[in-house]
Amino acid sequence: MNWQWLWLGFLLPMTVSGRALGPAEKEAAVDYLLQYGYLQKPLEGLDDFKPEEITEALRVFQEAAELPVSGQLDDATRARMRQPRCGLEDPFNQKTLKYLLLGRWRKKHLTFRILNLPSTLPTHVARAAMLKAFQYWKNVAPLTFREVQAGWADIRLSFHGRESSYCSNAFDGPGRVLAHADIPELGSVHFDEDELWTEGTYRGVNLRIIAAHELGHALGLGHSRYTEALMAPVYAGYRPYFKLHQDDIAGIQALYGKKGPEIEDKEEEEMELSSVPPMPTKPSPMPDPCSGELDAILLGPRGKTYAFKGDYVWTVTDSGLGPLFRVSALWEGLPGNLDAAVYSPRTQWIHFFKGNKVWRYINFKMSPGFPKKLNRIEPNLDAALYWPLNQKVFLFKGSGYWQWDELARTDFSSYPKPIKSLFTGVPDQPSAAMSWRDGRVYFFKGKHYWRLNRQLRVEKGYPRDIAQNWMHCRPQSPDTIPTDGDITPSATDIILDTIPSATGSITLPEA
Repeated sequence: MNWQWLWLGFLLPMTVSGRALGPAEKEAAVDYLLQYGYLQKPLEGLDDFKPEEITEALRVFQEAAELPVSGQLDDATRARMRQPRCGLEDPFNQKTLKYLLLGRWRKKHLTFRILNLPSTLPTHVARAAMLKAFQYWKNVAPLTFREVQAGWADIRLSFHGRESSYCSNAFDGPGRVLAHADIPELGSVHFDEDELWTEGTYRGVNLRIIAAHELGHALGLGHSRYTEALMAPVYAGYRPYFKLHQDDIAGIQALYGKKGPEIEDKEEEEMELSSVPPMPTKPSPMPDPCSGELDAILLGPRGKTYAFKGDYVWTVTDSGLGPLFRVSALWEGLPGNLDAAVYSPRTQWIHFFKGNKVWRYINFKMSPGFPKKLNRIEPNLDAALYWPLNQKVFLFKGSGYWQWDELARTDFSSYPKPIKSLFTGVPDQPSAAMSWRDGRVYFFKGKHYWRLNRQLRVEKGYPRDIAQNWMHCRPQSPDTIPTDGDITPSATDIILDTIPSATGSITLPEA
């Protein structure tokens, strides 16, 4: 990242304990606050933070780390930032110190597969540490875990270093980010193979405790603000008599319920090794993210961006693309070839549109009573987006749009209205649309995308190429729009938000 050193000098204190603070130290601090969610990175352009934003981010970090809250980059704060930790962000529960829920599995009997193990431990010791990590969670919740030695598994554990062909989130060498995991129902758990993984000693990094922490994420828990909790983001070191913190237990039980006596009697049987054949898959053409037109693009909870095409969906990040999944594998009951998709931070609802039907989900769980029929909106929509400045959902078809208030009955008698009457410079029949947290709006059509400012006017230099700037593809044809000086869109890959309750009824569709 290219930082403006003079600019940074005004944002962070110039001395620490009487010593001048160098540019590299300032850059490292701001990078840390960005990487772990204390600062929100704009989608495009330089990170134009105000001094009070930096100060507030430091204050939040210091409070979470149980440090003196000064808003300054002091020695204790810098030391805390250098401690080894989990690679996921810290979207703590801002209202209370309680656990944070990021998602859940729609079943309680899960399979897992250990793809490889660290070279720093004997195989039997490493495997025992992994199995014990699962045991912590199944001792307090009605969960079962069955190991498979071939084929697909719900949870997949592996080790890789700085380079990985199957993970776009590369590690950074010994002593910093130790591991990271996907939330339900993706199931990937990755450990940094460059660490000194150990068991039964204060040397190195304890595999059992870190594995249990990452499994907490894989089961749906976020980071805890209790520094003694397993789900605290910073590694607290080896603890020979380690037990789950009460916050860890309350969190997992909020997701899956309390442990029942009928489960406890089956403990040994459930952890036995067994073999499950690979799940059969039907042949289906897998789309190329570098070509063709998107069906929809969705900026979801906590900023995780999903792109949809045909029967498949993948995540888009500033470091590359995630693996392709069938849409129905993530959102059960949802068809492919969608018309539009939109996530509303106001209600935490995700709406998917296809034909004359609408589906509503909270994270990956369909709300009761859906899908429903669209009766007051035309079918076969082109795109949808949530506009944060007025907290409304906009639906697009052809040259027209509808504005929908999710929490009130909307009068659609004056709709559709011309797209160009509100969104200046946008083409008709967009294939997808989304808004970013900085108030900018993006429209997609064919191979190109348009960016609009807060006044909803297309900015200078657009349209630009989707494949090159969003999908990180190399230009493949002479007609690719030049993007010299363009900043690659950075759809920050962040974990999903707390599961809300599905209350109320939708006012847009009528059953």
